[in-house]
Amino acid sequence: QVQLVESGGGLVQAGGSLGLSCVASGRAAFSRSALGWFRLAPGKEREFVAAITRGGSSTDYSDSVKGRFTISRDNNKNTVYLQMNSLKPEDTAVYYCAARSTILTASISRRQSDYNSWGQGTQVTVSS
Repeated sequence: QVQLVESGGGLVQAGGSLGLSCVASGRAAFSRSALGWFRLAPGKEREFVAAITRGGSSTDYSDSVKGRFTISRDNNKNTVYLQMNSLKPEDTAVYYCAARSTILTASISRRQSDYNSWGQGTQVTVSS
C-alpha cells in the first residue's frame, strides 16, 4: 500500500479552475498502482471522478466531469494530478485520491472497493 496526501483544494468562482495534487510515499509501490479521484459532496455518497492506469496511457472520467477535468500522473514524482476547469457549484465536494496495486498495466476502475489506499481529502468549494 501507499500513503497518499492531497493538496490544492480551495475556494473558486464558477467557471474558474483548480489543480489538485496527490503525493504518494514509496516510488515502487506508486508505479505499480492504478489511481483514481473520487469526491464526497454534502448529502451525497462518495462518487467516482476520474481514473488512470499504472503507466498513464489510459484514463476514464465520469460523465459529469468529462471534458472539464483531466487526470494525469508523474511516476518520477510519485504524484497524481487532477486539473479542474470550468468549475460548477455542483463540483463542490471533498476530493480524495486513491490507489490500487495491480500487476495489470491496463487496469482501471470506477469501483471504490477496488482501491486499497486513500488520502485524507481536500475541500473544493465553487461559488456561484
